[in-house]
Amino acid sequence: MRFDWTVDEIVKLFELPFNDLMFQAQQAHRVYFDPNQVQLSTLLSIKTGGCPEDCKYCPQSSRYDTSLESELLMKKEEVMKAAAAAKEKGASRFCMGAAWREPKGRAFELVLDMIKEVKAMDMEACATLGMLDAEQAKKLKAAGLDYYNHNLDTDPEFYKDIISTRTYEDRLNTLKNVRAEGMSVCCGGIVGMGEALKNRAGMVAQLARMNPHPESVPINMLVKVEGTPMADVADLDNFDFIRTIAVARITMPSSHVRLSAGREVMSEEMQSLCFLAGANSIFYGEKLLTTGNNEANEDKALFAKLGIRPETKDTPSTRRVANA
Repeated sequence: MRFDWTVDEIVKLFELPFNDLMFQAQQAHRVYFDPNQVQLSTLLSIKTGGCPEDCKYCPQSSRYDTSLESELLMKKEEVMKAAAAAKEKGASRFCMGAAWREPKGRAFELVLDMIKEVKAMDMEACATLGMLDAEQAKKLKAAGLDYYNHNLDTDPEFYKDIISTRTYEDRLNTLKNVRAEGMSVCCGGIVGMGEALKNRAGMVAQLARMNPHPESVPINMLVKVEGTPMADVADLDNFDFIRTIAVARITMPSSHVRLSAGREVMSEEMQSLCFLAGANSIFYGEKLLTTGNNEANEDKALFAKLGIRPETKDTPSTRRVANA
């Protein structure tokens, strides 16, 4: 296992012939995982819109006119009903997202209560609530939170073209606070925002140099939303996205690499190549935070064609590797 990847080394991986890259990624994947199992997570937006940040890709920012209605924090009963439905459909992890710069006051206390309830349902609990200080991370751990999601989005160089209201260091500090409490890290980024190949390599390098690597690495394809500054950015070539999945798998072989946002518009053939490249986690259900997602029945049908099985607590996909 390596934690010293350079950007130049990762650029060279991206530039490999496609078949060679896929072969290398699949070899790395099989060392640590059952290649025919995928972890299923369901993501629910428990507080939508009205975010003060200026992330140029995000329809939840209050700075852009995207016709997205701002909503208050959901009631616990509604969240628990959604969690029960997710478990019924086969999800093993329930993720709750709130459009905040950072959690505050009574709303944060209510989220802590939701986390305890999800854990009582025998599901893994994940949250993405913005920036965290050390005390907030401690409270989330005490509530039983398993995973905290906080993406880097891109590399440090391209980051300044995407966001001005939160620094790269702010993001890294939140991740340090999460790690300090012993919670697992869900951290990835977005591709297709107009970045260069070197920026994609730089993002992967930032993730792959974390020790330990993030347990979950979501790779998102930009979902272009009218009203955001990125509504008209040029489409990323599908093969460049698949290559990003493969490079993430090679550099972080023991992490779950999640095929995340943008999956709704991907063909079955493209998704299949992503699974071959080492993706072994998806968001499962009809909606991500504010954008569409594949319906659960569609995913079940694709899994049946590919011979893929959902990962469960009783049948984990992770393999024990000695001296890796």
